[in-house]
Amino acid sequence: MDRQTLSRREEYAEATKQAILDAARSLFAEQGYFATKVDEIASRARVSPATVYAVCGGKQGLLRKLMDIWTTDPIVALTIESVRARSDGREIVDAVAAACRRMREMYGDVMRVMLATAPHDQFVSDILAVTTQRYRDAFKPMARHLLDLGALRAELDLQGALDIFWFYFGYSGLNTLHDENGWTYDRAERWLGEQASRALLRS
Repeated sequence: MDRQTLSRREEYAEATKQAILDAARSLFAEQGYFATKVDEIASRARVSPATVYAVCGGKQGLLRKLMDIWTTDPIVALTIESVRARSDGREIVDAVAAACRRMREMYGDVMRVMLATAPHDQFVSDILAVTTQRYRDAFKPMARHLLDLGALRAELDLQGALDIFWFYFGYSGLNTLHDENGWTYDRAERWLGEQASRALLRS
């Protein structure tokens, strides 16, 4: 088998996998995890149900892969790199607010599916626990950098700063302001950045 033939097969396999992931993601968002059937995912992706299982491991495997895509998005590493290059506390918090807003715009549908499903399914609950730990851990370099700069409020240690980052930039902040209150993402990002800065930074 020549390299060109192998490359075409790899491209086809990757395109098939992406079509299945896209179909599952849209169906999970439209009708929920439990209501979505593998046959529906296969039909929308234009593959057989057996292919869905073989490529992605069925619904559970699909949700795990979607979680991995979300939590390993390059935005996370790029934001950490950007923060480490800054020395102004407010700029650092604003960079975090902007990154969380972008992640929410890109993966809010996946977050909502996992948060809605986890209380009713142990497998999804376990995935959410791993996801949440990854999410929280992403704030550690930001909090550590603020601490090293001497930018944190005097009463805050590293754990206190992490707790505040999670309070403002975890799941609930944008869920409440954007989804429930109907705020635009711009308004929510600005408000969260301002409030988090007041809570974290020295005057």
